[in-house]
Amino acid sequence: MNSIQSTNYTIHFEEYAYLQLNNYLDNNEISSVFVLVDENTHEYCYTQFIDKCSYKKNIKIIEIKAGEINKNITTCVDVWKRLTDLGADRKSILINLGGGMVTDLGGFVASTFKRGIKFINIPTTLLSMVDASVGSKTGVDLDNLKNLIGVFSNPEMVLIDTTYLATLSEREMCSGVAEIIKYGLTFDIKLLNEVKNDNWKIVSELKDIIYRSIQIKNNVVLQDPKEENLRKVLNYGHTVGHAIESYFLEHDSLENLTHGEAIAIGMVIEAYLSQQLHNFPIDELKSLKEYIHNTFGKTTITTEHYAEILELMKHDKKNMNGSVRYILLKDVSDFIINATAPTELVKEGLDYYNS
Repeated sequence: MNSIQSTNYTIHFEEYAYLQLNNYLDNNEISSVFVLVDENTHEYCYTQFIDKCSYKKNIKIIEIKAGEINKNITTCVDVWKRLTDLGADRKSILINLGGGMVTDLGGFVASTFKRGIKFINIPTTLLSMVDASVGSKTGVDLDNLKNLIGVFSNPEMVLIDTTYLATLSEREMCSGVAEIIKYGLTFDIKLLNEVKNDNWKIVSELKDIIYRSIQIKNNVVLQDPKEENLRKVLNYGHTVGHAIESYFLEHDSLENLTHGEAIAIGMVIEAYLSQQLHNFPIDELKSLKEYIHNTFGKTTITTEHYAEILELMKHDKKNMNGSVRYILLKDVSDFIINATAPTELVKEGLDYYNS
């Protein structure tokens, strides 16, 4: 697969990615290499990474706890202290080996440590390969409000090695599929149909699906790197989805949702808003809901949850002048940016998802 050029960095694939990594580490002035992992990627991915990394001079591991619940400033402080204690300087580099939580947090830590050290992203989950590690967004949650603290900062490169996907559970693989569905709905009906046909379950097909998803996201990012207009489209399903994800994180009595599970729910609800307000085809809405229910299962969201979920939506980063904003669809690949919707219709959308 050909490498993809993004905003001042390149996305490399499979074995060629490690050639580029090793060439970079061997030919740049680097004082030390730090590899940020969580408990899972330390156990299941680090050995594979280090076997393919020829640079052995001064590599140190920093491990953090896994899970979105730990994507916060407290974890950042712990990593900043570890970097300090281990003698990191401005010529050090941080390699983020993990899912979106690791690449988001690691990129933010690197971008702010000593006013910025270089970093490389190596995503190990389907979700982080097609979304989180690409696009130069870094950041952490604030009191379970998604990604409220962060900066735009370019990695030196992103490496996509699909063999890491063998370490994932079926649930984590499905989580990544949600973001691919988003790309299909907003930009590419062929990609959408490939996902609905479950082609992502075939290894050879999955590689092409990942590559196409990255192409779509990268093309949008190149046109709007700071999310001033077009890039907001990549948040389809996220206005409602992030609020649902945050709600489940905040309540110990509820099992946490994966990011993809929450976004899948958000896409169904926002597709319902699209159908009601902008005549999004009813057949596409029904097909989406059926596929989401069959692939992710159905999450119980009772009417008692609605008020707090709607309140959490008020913190969405796309909002303007106190008004909650959505990405809505007139058809597949035909979207509306900064759309609004009545609160009662959002409740109807939650009912529709539940029905």
